[in-house]
Amino acid sequence: MNVAAAGLAFSMCLGGWALAAELPTPPFPPEMRLEPLPEKALEPPGNPSTPEKIALGRLLFFDPVLSATQNVACATCHHPTHGWADGRATPIGVGGNGLGPARLLDTAHGFAPLKRNTPTLLNVAFNGVVAGTKSDPDNAPMFWDARVQGLEAQVLVPLRSHEEMRGDACTWAEAPAQAVQRIKGVQAYVERFRTAFPTDPVVTEAHLTQAIATFERSLLTPDTPYDRFLRGDSSALNPEQRLGLRVFQDAGCIQCHGGPMLSDFKLHFLGVSDETSSERRTFRTPSLRNLKFTAPYMHDGSQRTLEEVLKFYEELMDAVSESAGQTSPIAPPLDPLLGKLNLKAEDFPALEAFLQALNADHYDQSTPETVPSGLPVPK
Repeated sequence: MNVAAAGLAFSMCLGGWALAAELPTPPFPPEMRLEPLPEKALEPPGNPSTPEKIALGRLLFFDPVLSATQNVACATCHHPTHGWADGRATPIGVGGNGLGPARLLDTAHGFAPLKRNTPTLLNVAFNGVVAGTKSDPDNAPMFWDARVQGLEAQVLVPLRSHEEMRGDACTWAEAPAQAVQRIKGVQAYVERFRTAFPTDPVVTEAHLTQAIATFERSLLTPDTPYDRFLRGDSSALNPEQRLGLRVFQDAGCIQCHGGPMLSDFKLHFLGVSDETSSERRTFRTPSLRNLKFTAPYMHDGSQRTLEEVLKFYEELMDAVSESAGQTSPIAPPLDPLLGKLNLKAEDFPALEAFLQALNADHYDQSTPETVPSGLPVPK
């Protein structure tokens, strides 16, 4: 695709945005076209959404009864107050006290914090979606290393994780079945499962994961200033944010951060070691949506602010340029796309202004006052 064709494609993907001609856009992969977020997520054929299922999933999400220790809920690390993340560099599951950045490790329990930053659940229903494609919810990549596909499968991982929700109370294999047995012992849950799954009204592992996944798919933010702008409202972005959008493209950020989720959902190596092993690992491109609520950033939570993230990439860009043509001792090598970046410090304010337009100040922050088990709700 030549530059003129790319500019035309970009103009078309903005739905006739009158100012498209002001942005001289270099060629980019078709899947990185900028598109607004769909207003509704596609659901797996085997797990259609219903109000009853979402309501059940919300209660389960906030109920510590799911954890083998019965003192950690999904919401302990994915809380609406912190953008459905936890506001920490890396999370503390079992063996911790408190919530969010104030959560502290109780060293007497012998557990350590996890090594990867908690990703937000906002718009997780669109994981894997790039421009020109439809959602494939059964195969949506989950976690920083995309090791699990689909929200239903993702639900079981923290239940089984020693440091997250299992502790020493049971084995990896026993954790889901024991969670089901605890829920069966709460009559209010038995009745809610009967209502949510009328054709098969029992508490099962499959129904448990389906209810929680359905609730997580309801956490959407399709009405940001950026989305309104792409749908044709030229007043949705202010002049500095428009400039930031232009910089975003011209600097090469769009190489990985395009499409409706501003992510290519591919794995890249940025030179940061994976602290969970001695290997150097590749990690999935995160979405840039709702960054206002989900600091700190990167897979290890090492960058506290957006300015730090931009400086990090500026330094990586220089490192790739300096090592061009040399044999690197790093395996795998730094992602070659870093060499195509053109970030400049003087453009950082405009870029940050643009990134603010990707935030939705109003999103679902509903927290149940109580849960059927009677255990304390994370608040």
